Amino acid sequence: METGLDMLLQDIDPIRTVEDVAARVDKAINTFRFGSGIVSEWDDFKNLLTGFTSHVQSVILGMSRIPTSYPEIYWGRCIRSLIKEYGQNGEKAAFEIARTGVEGGIRAVMAAIGRRMLDEYSRNEITSRVVRFWEGLSTEEREAATDEYLKKYGHLLPSEITEKGALRVRASFIKVLEEHPHLIRRLRNAGNKKWVNSR
Repeated sequence: METGLDMLLQDIDPIRTVEDVAARVDKAINTFRFGSGIVSEWDDFKNLLTGFTSHVQSVILGMSRIPTSYPEIYWGRCIRSLIKEYGQNGEKAAFEIARTGVEGGIRAVMAAIGRRMLDEYSRNEITSRVVRFWEGLSTEEREAATDEYLKKYGHLLPSEITEKGALRVRASFIKVLEEHPHLIRRLRNAGNKKWVNSR
């Protein structure tokens, strides 16, 4: 018989969360129209990425195009993504890539923003499902769910967090659940690579 934990883990499976959002990001990237692969002016670069970010968000959320009434909000999101991708002066590094066309040019910059948005939106989706599940449990049910998870999946976790009665897992079980789809996705990807390499 399926438990509440089993149903949650099916609900947050990477196919239903990360890969679902990834498909929407890919669709957004493939449907965004822009001109040349070289962007030589800063304002053009900024406007292009602002429009792109708005477009990706609207596709991820399944909405008709969201107007960029507040372009600075989208530009701020771009800067945060570019800093994560390219370092402290990420927006300047990205502009150089877009301006020169090296390292994949503007398409590579947009793909980097898409990856960051994929991570953000898939994590938000997973967190909302985990929190909804967790808040519906009593204290006893929470303890039982944690024990069940450790019994079924504890062998997949690093030994340093499962030692001493798995106190670290028990103290931050919501975080463990939020990371579960990413753990499963890494394991599946590693399994696929082994299969491909063995052929």
